[in-house]
Amino acid sequence: MEKQTAQPLNFYNNEPEREEFMTAVIAGLRQSGKELPCKYLYDERGSLLFDKICELDEYYPTRTELNIMQQYVYEIAGRIGRGVQLIEYGSGSSLKTRVLLDNLSDLAGYIPIDISKEHLLNAARKLEKIYPDLKVQPVCADYTKDFTLPDDIHPTAPRAVYFPGSTIGNFNPEDALDFLKSINRVIDNNGVLFLGVDLKKDPVILHRAYNDRDGITAAFNCNILTRMNRELGANFNTDQFQHYAFFNPLQGRIEMHIISLENQSVRLNGTTIHFAKGESIHTENSYKYTLKEFAGLAEKAGFTVDRVWTDDDTLFSVQLLRPDGYRS
Repeated sequence: MEKQTAQPLNFYNNEPEREEFMTAVIAGLRQSGKELPCKYLYDERGSLLFDKICELDEYYPTRTELNIMQQYVYEIAGRIGRGVQLIEYGSGSSLKTRVLLDNLSDLAGYIPIDISKEHLLNAARKLEKIYPDLKVQPVCADYTKDFTLPDDIHPTAPRAVYFPGSTIGNFNPEDALDFLKSINRVIDNNGVLFLGVDLKKDPVILHRAYNDRDGITAAFNCNILTRMNRELGANFNTDQFQHYAFFNPLQGRIEMHIISLENQSVRLNGTTIHFAKGESIHTENSYKYTLKEFAGLAEKAGFTVDRVWTDDDTLFSVQLLRPDGYRS
């Protein structure tokens, strides 16, 4: 039975402003190769659709990562250590987080960070009912930019940053390096980074994962058009655009695009954006790594890979990284 919450929910709102969204959209759509930042896929509906993607048979990352964590949770918890402040980047519904919350000892607190405010609040309220003795402090923020973390939980507690899923793959390698460096500064020398890293594999498996037969990924991708219509006053005819995803072997990444089915124009904040038939909006990348490639990236960011856990088919990995100056 779930207990009633014993702690108030302290919410920190650094939600990106509408103007920032507008500026990014116009800048991206004015380029010769049109693109949009993938973080804007995650409004409330986009986050709910992504939760559905995670349940699909074709989408292996979520269940594979969860199975790895459940299989090795005691070893994982032992290496993360006791008394840490758990900080989760891109927390979403916090499904996998519960494996850690159930097994980490003497947690100083939990800070889930997500760009989707309502989705974050709903998940945080559920967690505080399940864990009434745990101080949960959700932060709505774009974690790819500077933001302030709460420091009133236990300022001297070691920080364990959790970055689940294959989200590190959404960054191009240069930006991934900068992002890992920023996390290194957050955890200092007595913390750890625990994250999911998707691995290179048969492109057929990858194609299925991003082109599910139920069209959930397509709805997730194209939802950004509806969001721009609703929040920015754009006039996209969503029936004239189509989801397209493929594996780019030269770049080692899945690319997601939205393809224009006709020659057409869209109005947005007094700006006219022209689309040729077949022209795409590039919405997301998902880079895949070998274990050696990611270890090299981590090393450049000042981390040492302490331990790697994979499934039997080496589809996915969860990894524990320590800063080079780590002191226990």
